[in-house]
Parts: sequence; structure tokens; C-alpha cells
Amino acid sequence: MSDVIISARVSGPLLVCDEGLSVWGGVDPATGQIIDAHHPQHGKSLAGHIVMMPTSRGSCTGSGVLLGLAFAEHAPKALIFRENEDILTLGALVATKLFDHPIAVLRLSAEDYDALAQETSAEITETHLTAGALDVPLSPKSDTLELTDQDRQFLAGAFGEAAQVAMEIITTMAVAQGATRLTDVSRVHIDGCIYASPAFLTFARTMADKGGRVRVPTTMNAISVDHANWRAQGVAEEFGLPASQLADAYVEMGAKPSFTCAPYLLEDKPKQGEEIAWAESNAVVYANSVLGARTVKHADFMDLSIALTGRAAQSGVYLDGNRAPERILDVTVPEGIDDAFWPMLGWLVGQAAPDRIPLIRGLEGTHPSEDDLKALCAAYGTTSAAPMLHIAGITPEADLAPLPHADHVDIGPKDFAQLWEGFNQGAEKVELVALGSPHFSTNECNAFADLMDGKNVSTEVTTIITLGRQSLAQITESGVKARLEASGVKIVPDLCWCSISEPVFPPEARTLMTNSGKYAHYAPGLSKRAVRFGSLSQCARSACSGLAPAQPPHWITPE
Repeated sequence: MSDVIISARVSGPLLVCDEGLSVWGGVDPATGQIIDAHHPQHGKSLAGHIVMMPTSRGSCTGSGVLLGLAFAEHAPKALIFRENEDILTLGALVATKLFDHPIAVLRLSAEDYDALAQETSAEITETHLTAGALDVPLSPKSDTLELTDQDRQFLAGAFGEAAQVAMEIITTMAVAQGATRLTDVSRVHIDGCIYASPAFLTFARTMADKGGRVRVPTTMNAISVDHANWRAQGVAEEFGLPASQLADAYVEMGAKPSFTCAPYLLEDKPKQGEEIAWAESNAVVYANSVLGARTVKHADFMDLSIALTGRAAQSGVYLDGNRAPERILDVTVPEGIDDAFWPMLGWLVGQAAPDRIPLIRGLEGTHPSEDDLKALCAAYGTTSAAPMLHIAGITPEADLAPLPHADHVDIGPKDFAQLWEGFNQGAEKVELVALGSPHFSTNECNAFADLMDGKNVSTEVTTIITLGRQSLAQITESGVKARLEASGVKIVPDLCWCSISEPVFPPEARTLMTNSGKYAHYAPGLSKRAVRFGSLSQCARSACSGLAPAQPPHWITPE
């Protein structure tokens, strides 16, 4: 069965993506060109094409970037998926329904998808997809959604225009997901407060002006500027002002200005089994995997819609049967690993399970810290579309029986050696040490302060830690902030590396060093700089010397 999710009459050339793509961080928001240096179609453009991919992956912000591409007339004409997909589908829905920028979305059977991938162009109508001799009948996704009386009141406008629009978005997407009912959520984390294009402010301001007010406790992701200090930091008015206005619009609607991409570090964190609605890919993976809470990877715009109604489609990993592992990954852990092992493993696990929940075996004796798991989950979210993972003997639901058809993949020393080379393409000389993707915890700040005690950052290197406001308050009170600054480390709250811009990002830096697998993946495309990667202690040494390690650590053996 091949379904039309969003109907639009379009025709154009086909662009077949061999892998899923994170539109945020992987696509230039101004042109539609694929900038993910690790993607097989790097350099190709989505603009004006009918784009095929198995499903999307990576950041929840992709929905907003797609809307921005539509506003800039650089969006794809249609998106065609083989698997379930929510993030880009939502962006296309908002572009089509709210702003009259139609983008068709189809979900094809595997047979139809593979046949279409052999063609060079296609035409889509409300009822058919044609390409060469291929003629695929299309039908709307069947609607089995049962609504409560209050849901219907939302749709009738009883709770205001913004809430009405929000419920229309929720129910339309719920039908596309095959959900049969909605569920109450206890809290929301907003990802759409990152200013990746003017479209984000247009949407938020539209909903605020329609009277939008959150109905459940709502936190906010990192934003694109240090809200209180961006002018003093030299950020241009044409970027800093709308970026801060975007944050203000969400605060106006009742969201808490937490401004962190790591909401699981906040004192009030979700409990196991709690149904929440989080956006921000690393936070979703951590919430499901480590905390045992329940949330699908909600796209930008859906996060606000759920906050305005307190309701979400009961689909995906909200349901017991969808949390079981579908691929078993057996990991050979090298002797003498350091903290660089965890983000590398997360990236490799995502590559090995890009479209399904994995169970990782072989780590039972490793005793990872919360920060190790944070790094793993964040890197996993860059290469996998799945919203969670299991680690045998470590995560709370790892004893769930794998699905009967679950297969096996091995991850071993050769994989780590290859990834180390891929993560270390930059020159030996580094001008920037970038820490805090996701935001640094207080423990990570303490650890880096200990590593820097009695040492100073080189005059030729800028070293920056990004973190949330709560962590900043804690390290200020403990004296750790003063110790870090005495060594020459800069502390920047509110924003993070995936939303940083010049001049906060040092314009003179040509090669950066990071301990983040997430940022090592995204930085080449986002910052247009070369990258070096290593452990936290290696980052401290590089901050002082200006040099990245000439060789990988001893636990990574050459191929």
C-alpha cells in the first residue's frame, strides 16, 4: 500500500538519498544544498526536486528548516519515504496548510519505492504517482483516530485559535502515524526556539499572536544567542534581535526560559514510565533510553502544538510493543578505553541501526557515568532516526525481549579505528576547543576545571564551554566558574555549538577540537571548519598547546 500523507500536484526531477538525512545541520537553510560531509549525497540540492529517502534522521529542528526552505523558494517539491517519518512530514504540513507553500509527502511500499528509485523524474497528483512506465495508485492514510469530547472542543476553537490550530496539526499527524487515540502528556520540551531561519520566528509569533498559552509545564531548548549578552558579544543586530525575539515569543506563551539542550540535567527530570513530549534529538534518546520515560522524537512545531493542548498522538514508543529492540549489536570493548569511547560508540551504533531500536551487548562491565551516556545518546541521534536504544545490564528496559526478526551486527576495533580517522580530518594545529554539545553538566565542568588547574589556555586558542542556566548557577556558586575563567576558559550560557554563530564562534578559527561525537559529526557542515576529536583530557591538553593529538589513543588500534 502506498499512501499520500500530504497532497499536492507537483512534478520534477528525482533526488534519491541513499541514507536518511537530518535537514537541520545537514542542509544549507538558505539554498537547500546538502552540507552533511558524511552523507552520500553531499553537495546535491533538495531545491526543486522530488526527494526520496528511507526516512529522515537527526535533529527535530528539521521541520522548521524545511519551512524556511519553503519560504525561500528552495524547498523540495515533494518528499517520498519508505518508512514512517514525522519530522519533515510536519514541516511540509505546516508549509502547506498554514503558509500556502505546498510540499507533497508520500509513503511508498518497499516495492514501489525501489522501482521509483530507478527513474529520473516523476509526477504526483492527488491519486497517482507516475514515472516512466511506473504508475502507482495513491490513497489517503486511513483515519482510525478516536477523539475525546475535549479534543473536539479544541478543534472547534473552544480554547482559542492557537490551540485550535495546534490540535489540527496534532490530529493530522496522528492520522499519518496510524494512531487510534491521543494521550495526555505531563511536560513538554520545546526545540523550535532555535533561530535557524526566519520561518521559526514567523511560526512562533503567529501562534503567540493567536493567543497561544501552554497548558503543561514546558521547558526550552538552547537558543541561538546568549540572551542577556549577545549585543556585548558583538552579534549582529539582524541576527541577534530576531533570535532573542524568538525565545521571547515562547516565554510569552508560558514556556520556562531554561535554554538548555540537556533538559535531563534539570533538577525536575521525568520518571520511568512518565509520558512526556520532548523535542531535541539527544534529549529524546536520553529520556527514553536512560530515564525510561516515554516520548517520540517530536518535531519542531509539534512540540508547541502539544504544549498548547497537553495532548499527543499515542504512537511509536509511547506504546509498549514499539520499544522492543529490533537489532542486536555485539560490541567488542577495547582494553583501556577513555571517555572518547562513548560518543564514538553512539555514532557507530546509529550507523549500524539507522532505522530501528538496537540492543547493545558487551558493555556490562563498563559502568558508564551519566555523562558517558549523555555523550553516547547524543552521537547516536546524529546517525539514527530511532528515538531510543537499550544497553544490556545498564538501561532500565534492556531486558525487553528482542522482536522475533531481530538480526545481529558486530562492532569492533576496526570500526573505532575508521571512525577516529573520519572524526580527525583537520590539521594538527587547532584554534578552538569546543565543549558542551550537548550542554556541559556540572560534573563535566568540575572535571575540566581539575584538568586545567595550574594551566592556562594558549593565547592562540579559544576554549569555550556552553551550558544551561541551571548548571551555570551551580558552578558559579561552587567556585568552578571562577577556576575555569582563571585558566582562560570562556563560559557561554543559553546557546550551544549546534546553534552558535560568529563572532561568538571565533571567526579566526580554522580547526576546532571537541570531545562531542554529535558536534564532530555536524561541525564540518555547520561551521565550515575542519574538526579534531578526542577525550576531555586531550581537549585540555589541546587548549594549552594548540595541538591536536598526532596519534589516536592507545585503545584504538590501527587497521
